[in-house]
Amino acid sequence: MDLDKNQPAPSGHGHTPKPDIPAEPSAIRASDADRDRIADILRDALADGRLDAEEHSERIDAVYRAKTVGELEPIVQDLPATRRRTETGSYAYGPEEPAGPAENLVAVFSSSTRKGRWRVGRRTNAFSLFGNIEIDLTEALFEQRLTTINATAIFGNIEVRVPENISLRGSGTGIFGNFEVLTLEGADPEAPVVVVNGYTVFGNVEARPKRGRRVSDLHGRLRKYLH
Repeated sequence: MDLDKNQPAPSGHGHTPKPDIPAEPSAIRASDADRDRIADILRDALADGRLDAEEHSERIDAVYRAKTVGELEPIVQDLPATRRRTETGSYAYGPEEPAGPAENLVAVFSSSTRKGRWRVGRRTNAFSLFGNIEIDLTEALFEQRLTTINATAIFGNIEVRVPENISLRGSGTGIFGNFEVLTLEGADPEAPVVVVNGYTVFGNVEARPKRGRRVSDLHGRLRKYLH
């Protein structure tokens, strides 16, 4: 019997190959740039007070555990997108750089002081054991908006002093000791933000502004310092 001329000729393999189906966008593997974008949103949310230090830490951990883009997006679905920094306001910062190693200040039966004109990094770890640490940011150069200080005092003392026109926040615990951060909200929404986290055991961690000391013309000061 003759084949119907309207019927397609049979395939030599007995089946029609299936076309390649592109992966769903949410299933695409996350890149370092994808994670950095989400981390930037979380950083701004912490600086704005939308997240506290504990929530920020939990979400950052989730960012770096995420394998796909679909796992990243829910982490920031309740937060606004990160803002672009400009140099038109009172505060302007240098270009964003990858986070480097934290600066470590240690005092064991001794004292350590960080003061004067110095470039503040993203993270500073301070550990005092039967010692004293002073961190004075009143003349420091803030190269980024958010600065985090992790302070641990065991039978020791850690004091942080900041300009009175920046934002200061903190979260910590004192066990037979004192953990005190005097919360500030800078009038300028682009002012530097310092977050002090940590705990004390028979020790003291204190962060407060130094009256009469203010950060002004940050970009001009930074440019002069760099050149």
